[in-house]
Amino acid sequence: MNDLDVEPVESVDDAEAVTVDAAAPATVDAPTYVLYGGKGGVGKTTCAAATALASAEAGTPTLVVSTDPAHSLSDTLETQIGPDPERVREAVPLFGAEIDPDASMADVFGDQPLGGLGQVGEAAGGDAGSPFDPLMGGSMPGADEAAAMRQLIEYLDDPRFDRVVVDTAPTGHTLRLLELPEIMDSMVGRLLSMRERFGGMLGGLGDLFGGDDGTEEEPPGLTELRERVERLRTVLKDPEQTDFRVVTVPEEMSVVEAERLVERLDEYEIPVDTLVVNRVMEDLADVTSLAAEDRDLVVSPDTEGCEFCRRRWEVQRSALERATGLFRGRTVRRVPLLAEAVRGDRALRVVAACLS
Repeated sequence: MNDLDVEPVESVDDAEAVTVDAAAPATVDAPTYVLYGGKGGVGKTTCAAATALASAEAGTPTLVVSTDPAHSLSDTLETQIGPDPERVREAVPLFGAEIDPDASMADVFGDQPLGGLGQVGEAAGGDAGSPFDPLMGGSMPGADEAAAMRQLIEYLDDPRFDRVVVDTAPTGHTLRLLELPEIMDSMVGRLLSMRERFGGMLGGLGDLFGGDDGTEEEPPGLTELRERVERLRTVLKDPEQTDFRVVTVPEEMSVVEAERLVERLDEYEIPVDTLVVNRVMEDLADVTSLAAEDRDLVVSPDTEGCEFCRRRWEVQRSALERATGLFRGRTVRRVPLLAEAVRGDRALRVVAACLS
């Protein structure tokens, strides 16, 4: 780890005093918001960190934020990153945050599970493991995503940063986040049905959904979440503001899952213009701005002397051809398989060169 003390962000006024490394891209071809999505383990964190570093080294105050519960952003940037935006590089305006879903849920719902909905389960005589368990502090579907999304929206609207790069949670979590309004509609509908069926037994529902006059209102916590999700959807749908990039690896099943993710995002009218194929066993020096001293980081397959390399390259080449065909009309970026784990600025600059 670097011996860099990180401090909470108060100002980025010193961003003009930026020293740009000669190996870094001069510019970053990206809008205000860049999100990397895909299944777990394909390299979303690597791509997000590389893009954010290149953006900051080009002089843009940039926040890279992880919404993945299994954070690895700190390891990739070799600097401990907390749940609130902190400066992670002294020479360039790069800031980082790893969202803590538990803390975010406490901020959203307070001490009472789901803003008091736990009282409903108790009123109904529920126990842990019963049908009322989600109302008593168990996991409401999408709760972690809702909590992460609440903070993410705050960062997207934060005037301190001119660009926000997001390392999203694996595919399923990302889709559940986008489905939250429907999940909340279903949940509220079930609660109203319970009040109608059980009457006085669920008196707590009266406090949650309205007063004695019979009017029904959505719990404030759910109303706030609904508004924030709709705000996020609006941002994601705007190609002038947002670039959602899907990351995959050159293996058939990974490419298939990437295709499914793009199809689901299309259903939400979220455009995907870029596919990133990571860990390609190919010499990419001719198609990137790699410096000569960095080429030792890239692994090229010895398809003549190594039978394993030859077979793996055939698998990758087939997957690359499929990806190129499936994503025809979109930009397809290839990132090389590096000899070591992608950690630290030198390796991240190689990745950034492939993404630019």
